[in-house]
Amino acid sequence: MKTVGVFHYGEPEALEVVDLPIPKVGPGQIRVRVHAAAVNPADVLLRRGYTDQFLAGRLTPPYRPGMDAAGVVDEISPDAVTDLQVGDRVMAVVIPIDPSGGAYAEYIVLDARQVVRAPAGTTHAEAATLPMNGLTARRALDVLGLAPGDWIAVTGAAGAVGGYAVQLAKADGLRVVADAAPADEELVRSLGADRIVGRGPGIAERIREVVPGGVEAVVDAAVMGPETLPAVRPGGQIALVRSEGEPGTSPLGEQEHVTVQNVFVPEYRYASDKLDALRALAEEGRISLRVAEEFPANQAAEAHRRFEAGGVRGRLVLNF
Repeated sequence: MKTVGVFHYGEPEALEVVDLPIPKVGPGQIRVRVHAAAVNPADVLLRRGYTDQFLAGRLTPPYRPGMDAAGVVDEISPDAVTDLQVGDRVMAVVIPIDPSGGAYAEYIVLDARQVVRAPAGTTHAEAATLPMNGLTARRALDVLGLAPGDWIAVTGAAGAVGGYAVQLAKADGLRVVADAAPADEELVRSLGADRIVGRGPGIAERIREVVPGGVEAVVDAAVMGPETLPAVRPGGQIALVRSEGEPGTSPLGEQEHVTVQNVFVPEYRYASDKLDALRALAEEGRISLRVAEEFPANQAAEAHRRFEAGGVRGRLVLNF
């Protein structure tokens, strides 16, 4: 099978197309014929070697990036607990540091709990934009545990995780103030933000102009860190997104008036109920599946270069 991975860490050209044996299905597992895999920030971190401590000695090179997969069920273990059948269109969240490796492969074997039906009426590329990014936003809102009517601020609202955070917050009944560059204001407004403020330095002051008492919480998808703290009311919270590796200490350190919540999406790797709920919201049109551009898998290096150049709205997707 065709895979894309790295034997040696480095720049985008470190990504190599390699032919590997098709993996066998083990107990409780499903094999997916992958047709699309989204490109995410964690993929770049793996390619550069930032996750080597979790890969070296545990997996065999080439190490494969990819946390989102969409495709078709190819084989199901007899003891797998699932209502899926061979031939069903599916999507899955993939953790590259797990024995499965990442999603950049024609076939991948996963725990059945990681795989759910793809939203009806979507392409494989569209479905591939949802699992990791959607579950990250879902996890952030779940750890914050806000009540309907509360104010939440979302940074990086035009991005994939930030965009889902805005839409899921609205689905939860929250009031949302989101950041946007002038060119992204219309997009962020279409996602449902109640108020929009300019992105960048000074964002906390701009949020306070809209919500004078401060917001109950921030989902910091843009990883602005200390810049966002003054926007939070005393006793409020900030959710910091972490996508791969293992939970760590907060880069914000101890805060007197704000509770810092680390959001570690692999904790939802087996949360099939959460992922299936995202599918339902997508089918209802309450969350948007945004594909920025598609690339053949053998152009993965070019996709990474495009991603690292910035300005991508939605997700770049590799087709296998």
